[in-house]
Amino acid sequence: MHPDAEALLAGYLQQLLVESHASKHTLSAYSHDLGVFRQYCLKITPVISSWHEVTVADVRNHIAQRHRQGLSSKSLQRELSAIRGFYQYLLSHQQAVINPARHLKAPKQARKLPKTLDVDQVAGFLQAGTSSNLEIRDVAMFELFYSSGLRLSELASLDVLDIDWQGADLMVRLGKGKKSRMLPIGGKAMSALNAWLAVRQQFAKDDEVALFLGNRGGRLGTRSIQLRLKDWCIKKGIDGHIHPHMLRHSFAGHLLEASQDLRAVQELLGHSNISTTQIYTHLDFQHLAEIYDKTHPRAKKRSA
Repeated sequence: MHPDAEALLAGYLQQLLVESHASKHTLSAYSHDLGVFRQYCLKITPVISSWHEVTVADVRNHIAQRHRQGLSSKSLQRELSAIRGFYQYLLSHQQAVINPARHLKAPKQARKLPKTLDVDQVAGFLQAGTSSNLEIRDVAMFELFYSSGLRLSELASLDVLDIDWQGADLMVRLGKGKKSRMLPIGGKAMSALNAWLAVRQQFAKDDEVALFLGNRGGRLGTRSIQLRLKDWCIKKGIDGHIHPHMLRHSFAGHLLEASQDLRAVQELLGHSNISTTQIYTHLDFQHLAEIYDKTHPRAKKRSA
């Protein structure tokens, strides 16, 4: 591609980093997606050397090709979002006259229901017992996941001052879309957090504000939290692959099942669109259907 085209792409990624404060994950994903699109532009005939040469058909054909390669609908939506955002940047710098991805949509695919634990499984998982200060920290993290429905990144970003230790609630300051929200903390989770707070100082570096710390006294990262959860399950003999988001899903499913208040669950999860939360209504129906199958005298005929 023309050097100016390369410079524009680098400029957009720099803007995402500096002005839009995009996360490392988003920046990496957009960089990859736009790099793949750039390679496509260089391989087609005639070769596209400048971004203003790209047409709606070019973007549509690129997405269709990626779909044939087996990319999921979610990945295709992200690629379109990357291209759409890039062209908004080009338009604002008078380097394009149209946004060729503006009205394109990714092919839809069946939405998978999230996997959850039942209440007894959660209780067994969280009451497995601790044998070290690091396990006290781990239980506090796992209790908080389930108690407040946090995302992995949200839990890793928590500071000590984000917890209202008297009021038993917390402030998520770095939620998805940079939105903040207040969340309640259950009694079991508060007990686990207080137990961790009592030993946290043994690990903390001077002036370290992070709530959850690693061996070296710094903030515990998302990957380390995932590994600790995996190790916990292995050490405690817990069957199945349990991941942090499964605890968030379980929180949502159990809360909706008990309250039937979809809007409240949406607020607690931090979903901007209620349609995202509605997937948990399908989980609730699935639970009711299982009860029906087990208890109704004519249920076996339905299954047959």
